[in-house]
Amino acid sequence: MPSTKNLLKSLADSLHASALVLWVGSLWTLGYLVAPVLFATLADKTLAGNLAGKMFQVGGWLGLGCFVLLTVLRLAREGGAFLRRLDFWLLLLMALIAAANLFGIQPLMAAMKADAWPRDVMQSVMRERFAAWHGVSSILYLVQSLCGLVLAARLVRR
Repeated sequence: MPSTKNLLKSLADSLHASALVLWVGSLWTLGYLVAPVLFATLADKTLAGNLAGKMFQVGGWLGLGCFVLLTVLRLAREGGAFLRRLDFWLLLLMALIAAANLFGIQPLMAAMKADAWPRDVMQSVMRERFAAWHGVSSILYLVQSLCGLVLAARLVRR
């Protein structure tokens, strides 16, 4: 019969795996499936952009929540040794990118959209600036997604 300690360890491991899969799965689903489908399907690209932006915002908050949970679970299991592992640094990089997008890039892009109103930002003088920040955000998102993929592969190998 399994001990309570083993049961709690197993539960924590399952919760860790679930949180990681939720975060990484949402990154790949939103960024590489949902957003492209929105832009390919909707005739109103402004609406597609607004919907995608809102989903990325929710995904960013989800990521930060998963980061806290994943870090707490690993610190409880491994102590300070976790802070020296590659997994921690990949998680931290992913969280920093989520925070940069949530609190820096997304508000900046939203302000550009608001300043362009009533025109679409891509039809305004801010087009190039908006496109540049969108590019920065896309590159960071790709880095975040790849870090998540590495973490998922490392989890599977354990």
